[in-house]
Amino acid sequence: MTGRIAFQGEPGAYSHQAIHDARPGMEALPCASFEDAIAAVQTGAADQAMLPVENTTYGRVADIHRLLPASDLHIVDEVFVRVHINLLAVPGAEISDIAEAHSHLVLLPQCARFLREHDIKGQVSPDNARAARDVAAWGDRTKAALASELAAEIYGLNVLARHIEDNDTNTTRFLIMDRKPDMTRRAGHMMTTFVFRVRNIPAALYKAMGGFATNGVNMTKLESYMVDGSFTATQFYADIEGHPEDENVKLALEELRYFTSFLKILGTYPAASVRD
Repeated sequence: MTGRIAFQGEPGAYSHQAIHDARPGMEALPCASFEDAIAAVQTGAADQAMLPVENTTYGRVADIHRLLPASDLHIVDEVFVRVHINLLAVPGAEISDIAEAHSHLVLLPQCARFLREHDIKGQVSPDNARAARDVAAWGDRTKAALASELAAEIYGLNVLARHIEDNDTNTTRFLIMDRKPDMTRRAGHMMTTFVFRVRNIPAALYKAMGGFATNGVNMTKLESYMVDGSFTATQFYADIEGHPEDENVKLALEELRYFTSFLKILGTYPAASVRD
């Protein structure tokens, strides 16, 4: 696939790694924020956006759940990226030279064991890829970055140690967003994502969910979050297995609509192979 795909972060960020793995033919467009990445697609500056939605260690990316429904973009694919953290330094440096390791606040604790064993002090950086860029610019053999191997390639750094994260299952799920929906059944195993608000009646959520159970639709995710700064306005984000044209999914969604005041399908897309 060709074209341009936007992501939040600097070149070498893990979102960039996701593009490198899943959309190698597309040009990556770095953006300062999630809002900017979404706007790039909305305005046509990019064809798609690669957005992280959840991580096995840190849970959901809260901003994304708020931004997606209002974006008018559509989910067309999902990507799972194993977060491998590496110690990067300028050429000529050895692990014994490193006194400081710079990275994003959430990455530093994930390498606590390695840093402690090598008596390296963690230093907070705005972004792991920014840390790699800074280490390259400083040219100081006592400073290192915790980042992806892609960042090492981009900024001319050496990988002193690979896969140093404490948790060997740390994975981030990304959604690929497009201006146009793609309802094509591109695989046998499809996913559908939607958001909804239930009507203000007793047991509305319980009744709304009953249609998925009685029709044999597997719901893999259901999360709630407040909207419009109100404790009484709750929106739900859900992932289910299946396509809206599947008879059982169609029946479940019809029942859901009866108990909701708002329902919006964000996308239907092939399930990533890791789900199997």
